[in-house]
Amino acid sequence: MKKLILIAVMSLGMISCATQNIKKDMTDLPKNWRHTTNIYEVNVRQYTKEGTFRSFEKEMPRLKAMGVQTLWFMPVTPIAQQNKKGSLGSQYAAADYTSVNPEFGTMEDFKHMVNEAHRLGFKVIIDWVANHTGWDHVWTKTHPEFYLKDPDGKFHMASGMDDIIELDYKNQEMRHAMIDAMKFWIRETGIDGFRCDLASWVEVDFWEEARPEVEKIKPLFWIGEYDELENPDYGKVFDASYSWKWMHKSEDYYKKNQPLQELKDLLIQYSKIGDGSMRAWFTTNHDENSWNGTEYEKYGDITKPMAVFSATWNGIPLLYSGQELPNLKRLEFFEKDPIQWDGSYRMSDFYKTLFSLKASNPALRGGDLAVTTYFLNTTANNKILAYLRKNGQNEVLVVLNMSKEPVSFSIEDEQVSGTFKNVFDKTKKNFDEGKTFDFKVSDYAVFEK
Repeated sequence: MKKLILIAVMSLGMISCATQNIKKDMTDLPKNWRHTTNIYEVNVRQYTKEGTFRSFEKEMPRLKAMGVQTLWFMPVTPIAQQNKKGSLGSQYAAADYTSVNPEFGTMEDFKHMVNEAHRLGFKVIIDWVANHTGWDHVWTKTHPEFYLKDPDGKFHMASGMDDIIELDYKNQEMRHAMIDAMKFWIRETGIDGFRCDLASWVEVDFWEEARPEVEKIKPLFWIGEYDELENPDYGKVFDASYSWKWMHKSEDYYKKNQPLQELKDLLIQYSKIGDGSMRAWFTTNHDENSWNGTEYEKYGDITKPMAVFSATWNGIPLLYSGQELPNLKRLEFFEKDPIQWDGSYRMSDFYKTLFSLKASNPALRGGDLAVTTYFLNTTANNKILAYLRKNGQNEVLVVLNMSKEPVSFSIEDEQVSGTFKNVFDKTKKNFDEGKTFDFKVSDYAVFEK
């Protein structure tokens, strides 16, 4: 079996890192759409003034035109009222696993939206919160034994979150009920998979049990909120995982002026995981936006280069509601706080270009053993992140200014040769005639061949 090789070429020499044994060949997974997809996270509450499925449904043709392929809906289940946060509560504190939050509409509204999404060509996944529920979830009345208990017999509150209580995964009946609830959404609404909240807070053997059982209905896509560098066993179950270490490290890199080499070293670590699973790359999401700041607060001058990276590195790009605007404010989590759409969608063409390239060029396929990724040597390795991705005759070259200043530099690498087309301005560049660049702050370039 061919293995992905990541070659890092830097001023100190060449570092070659072969992957570990591949856990599963993702090319055998159904329909292969996951290799070229992107994911758009939908915050129904804040997406429109109405905050409903029906109102969001009107936005889907625009997202389709932008190149979005997979819609991920934050939890659509009812919100527990006991100990809830704010006036509306957290969508991650469920009151029932098999019904719809009336704030968003009815079950029929949800089904209608999913059907329309499928008609437009989208895949649909929903957030699944398996670790905990709200304090007055129906199970607290019908099956209190499903929950972890404190020594005094009270429900066990989740760490640092007093609006939710944790389930007991030693209880086999609870596991079966959870799996049945997941089956409900596949059978009744036809969704295509799950984004599993705090996946590593739940024992991995539950997911190993749940996935094949739920997929007796149909093959699904599973993305887990965990970092595979920290929880490698979960990669045997999930198609994709989060890149939390990258997100935190890249923010520290920008804010604390850390060496770019440390980011490259981290990417080499991720490459060692192999292609049996994929990483999701992002600059923001619902948690980051609300609690830690917008992507512009976190990344400043390198916000757009980081977005380009997320769409072109090995894995899956993940976009959050409003990034195409772009949204420059932190959205309230427990209150109504709609995105302030102005009709301009200034970043839409930017993402459309990246998503179209991701979908069409085989060199950007995520989790594909046929793709090889190379770091490239430049005359400014401490400021420029440059890499080449190859799949047969297909090549994508990415060059990012990761510094806070203009940079004039050259690519000094024999891997880059021939003529490429810039996917943004459509100009052609013959790298046999020269490999020099003059980048302003925030500049980036993406070429395909």
